[in-house]
Amino acid sequence: MPDEQPRNGPRYDDDFYAWTQYQAEVLRSMRTRDNRFDREHVAEEIEDLGKSERDAVESQISRIIEHFLKLANSPAAPPRYGWMGSVSDARRILRKKITPTLRRQAEQKLAELYEDGREAAELALHDHGEHGAAAALPSSCPYTLEQLLARGWYPNPPGEAK
Repeated sequence: MPDEQPRNGPRYDDDFYAWTQYQAEVLRSMRTRDNRFDREHVAEEIEDLGKSERDAVESQISRIIEHFLKLANSPAAPPRYGWMGSVSDARRILRKKITPTLRRQAEQKLAELYEDGREAAELALHDHGEHGAAAALPSSCPYTLEQLLARGWYPNPPGEAK
């Protein structure tokens, strides 16, 4: 039966990122006498596929943080649904790309991802003349990864009870 394959390392369907990193490691460790196979570059390309997924996940998390901060701090009403739409789109992308390994890594890097999102939100708020809102952005991440990923959850606008 095809589903009864040996469990040597992470499975492709279970955790694509972990699979890419493991497969690259396996390729590099294999001995071969045939020098036609460019093992090192193939391993590097496989590894880079995983890194591309990781970068996409981190980018979408920073994007959600940016829009959460604008939703929670900007007094402007008109762009709210646009920001919420952007969050919804980022969450859709994350549902397709995030794996257990990437989720753990995102949890570990949340403070760094927050800084990226905070910087983008601060610049956007200043760009729209909302200097007070930009100055009020929290210095550390007020959101959990669960909130960032939860379908339909958004921070309250300024002045509304949390």
